[in-house]
Amino acid sequence: MTPQQHCYLALYLVLVLGLAYPLGHYMAAVFEGRRTWAHVALQPVERVIYRVAGIDPAAEHNWKTYGVAFLAFNALGFVVLYVLLRAQGYLPLNPGDVPGMSPHLAFNSAVSFTTNTNWQAYSGEVAASHLAQMAGFAYQNFVSAAVGIAVLLAVIRGLTRFSTDELGNFWVDTTRCVLYVLLPLSLVLSVFLVSQGVVQTFDASAEVTTLEGTTQDIALGPVASQVAIKQLGTNGGGFFGTNSAHPLENPTPWSNLAEAVAILLIPAALVFMFGRMARRMRHAVVLLVVMTVLFVIAADVATLAEQRGTAVLDDARVLAESGDEQSGGNMEGKEVRFGIGESALWAVATTAASNGSVNSMHDSYTPVGGLMPMAMMSTGEVIFGGVGSGLYGMLMYVLLAVFIAGLMVGRTPEYLGKKVEAREMKAVMVAFLGFSLVLLVSVAIGAATDRGVQHVHNAGPHGFSEILYAFASGSANNGSAFAGLAVNNPFYDTLIGVGILVGRYLFVVAALVIAGSMVQKKLVASGPGTLPLDGPLFGILLTAVILILGLLTFFPAFALGPIVEQFAMNDGGTY
Repeated sequence: MTPQQHCYLALYLVLVLGLAYPLGHYMAAVFEGRRTWAHVALQPVERVIYRVAGIDPAAEHNWKTYGVAFLAFNALGFVVLYVLLRAQGYLPLNPGDVPGMSPHLAFNSAVSFTTNTNWQAYSGEVAASHLAQMAGFAYQNFVSAAVGIAVLLAVIRGLTRFSTDELGNFWVDTTRCVLYVLLPLSLVLSVFLVSQGVVQTFDASAEVTTLEGTTQDIALGPVASQVAIKQLGTNGGGFFGTNSAHPLENPTPWSNLAEAVAILLIPAALVFMFGRMARRMRHAVVLLVVMTVLFVIAADVATLAEQRGTAVLDDARVLAESGDEQSGGNMEGKEVRFGIGESALWAVATTAASNGSVNSMHDSYTPVGGLMPMAMMSTGEVIFGGVGSGLYGMLMYVLLAVFIAGLMVGRTPEYLGKKVEAREMKAVMVAFLGFSLVLLVSVAIGAATDRGVQHVHNAGPHGFSEILYAFASGSANNGSAFAGLAVNNPFYDTLIGVGILVGRYLFVVAALVIAGSMVQKKLVASGPGTLPLDGPLFGILLTAVILILGLLTFFPAFALGPIVEQFAMNDGGTY
């Protein structure tokens, strides 16, 4: 990496962590019911919502009631969005006369946005009306992020409360998340993005004259409002097909920096919120350090791989024989206004955070550069991760690390003053093994069947990488893609949609089972064998567990794809 790229990465982390600290404390106050500066304007609105919806804010749920409310709310959201996408051709706010989506595409898109995945097998400017973008996709960007945070709140209460079965109120948590956190942040970011040139209009398109003297229609729409929440809510679904590489979604280096910071802002803030609510800030800092270190390593490797480029030319091997590197690095698929450093950093951030938005085409990365986003997703996206889902996934890794440490010293493992027993470990392993099984089986089906292979546009290991990336993105609820794979067809829409559902709800159910079990336990006194959670030893153990469980499980698949492609490229081969 160049000194400039190191400085940019340092600035990025300073902005993310510097803004996340006060935001995390603010969010802890909101969800603990303490009064904040925002209550003056928003608390009356909150009360009206409860009155209209018939919600008793004082009532609390056990884990089963909380889970049923979560699943019912998501199921209703899926049905409404599916119907909207199928019927958009007959509905208002459709200046481009966009027809309704096909059944398989509407299913895939509705599942994707309801689960905070935002995998897009379509181009938004030609396949979705303004109504579908705003009332469908943008709405789900808010509520899918809010329910993820709500589940995290239930898990935190399960770990910190004792001798009870109350985990909070799902409806209250979701309402407060949208009202006090997501809406204010989105408003601020939207206004800033408009100032940078991101469009916000109800017009369908604008006719412009090109430099050659011909005319061209430029697609327009309510873009800035959707871009803000897609980044802050780690949703990632772009208004345009090229997502944040499009100059009307992300026009300047300043908009690029702001959107990139927004991707990790709330996931990082949730770690500080957890430390505040659990009264274990030093432990939370250890979790944040582990996330940051793994993130920096991946960003450095991806940037270095793209900066070195490849010695292989289109039809010659002159540079390969001389050992020289690609002049200027690998700029294929990247926007000149961002360059290699900002593109590679975004690629790692968006896959670390379950965001899925892109400002460059990952399919054009070098094999090692493309491997880093795959690695981020294969951990279950806990290195910052999606809003809510990333941290409760990380807490599952924490429980597993604590359990392993307890076995090594021959005593019952403890976490936050409670014993970690068989029921919690079964839930953890069901989540991780289920995720791995669905991902790898789906990849095998895609790579071994004619219907899967016929949609792959590249041969050899790169074609396999496209299939692997697609199913990793779906199962990890990320949404980004190696664009060389054609996915708008019944085979991939259905199979990836199933992976999206399993990847989201298997982890949610496991997290709520753990919360419901832990909240009923009594506190036990710490002893000489209790593992300290706020030191470097635990950080190293947790990192090892993430690398072994999250990455080695997928090493054979990586070896068949990007790793063997890198060796082939070093020998002059391309795919």
